[in-house]
Amino acid sequence: MNDFYSLLRTRIFYMGILNVTPDSFSDGGKFDSLGKAYAQAVRLKADGADIIDVGGESTRPGSDSVHVDVELERTIPVIEKISHNLDVLISIDTNKSKVAEAALKAGAHIVNDISGLTFDPDIAAVTARHDAALAVMHMKGSPKTMQEDPRYDNVVKEVKDFLVQAAQKALKAGVKKIIVDPGFGFGKRLQDNYILLKELESFKELGWPLLIGTSRKAFTGKLFGAPPDDRLEGTIATNILAALKGADILRVHDVKAVRRAVDLAMTIENAE
Repeated sequence: MNDFYSLLRTRIFYMGILNVTPDSFSDGGKFDSLGKAYAQAVRLKADGADIIDVGGESTRPGSDSVHVDVELERTIPVIEKISHNLDVLISIDTNKSKVAEAALKAGAHIVNDISGLTFDPDIAAVTARHDAALAVMHMKGSPKTMQEDPRYDNVVKEVKDFLVQAAQKALKAGVKKIIVDPGFGFGKRLQDNYILLKELESFKELGWPLLIGTSRKAFTGKLFGAPPDDRLEGTIATNILAALKGADILRVHDVKAVRRAVDLAMTIENAE
């Protein structure tokens, strides 16, 4: 499955979110056992997910980091079970190299680092050793502090510059399959998210596949005062826009609804 990277330019890949945590912002506690997590992985694949993104640490605004052993205990059994039973790509959502190493050994194909190599730079070397793909994301600060009055002079330029630096670190460590993510909702004001999505096409200039994660984020429901479990319309709208503007991977909770909506929008866009 490691050849998936060469296919990213040919079609959109759908990344289903599987949080095996007690406290994630929209689905915490729903899949915090091996049985429930695996059942959700089966559902995500059936709904059209190409990738299952397994995360063992909540990164919602204001959250604290968990000990590496806790993250390992939560994620590795799930990855092993998915790897042994489902024909699907697996991503590990972590910013710890020890977790990344164990996940790749257990069958993961992608490391999804929300810190863009700022928390644990060794993630790049670990990814390179396994010839895996590495997604580097922009975040201002840490999940604990990122929404405490973030400021930008030029949000698009600053995020792009950060991603270039992160990708260069990855290249220097030997990573050959790099994916970049602007980090919607991670240290961004409401208007910053809007601007990043409006100007998303400019990120294609960086030359790396583009991962977008807007699913159930606060900015998708702000106009309506919608809580996390009532942001499907905003999630669909932002993912359609992202797809039309060149996103290669869409990271979502509601795979079936988003995939159907985006596939229809792209079919209409490409009609002759």
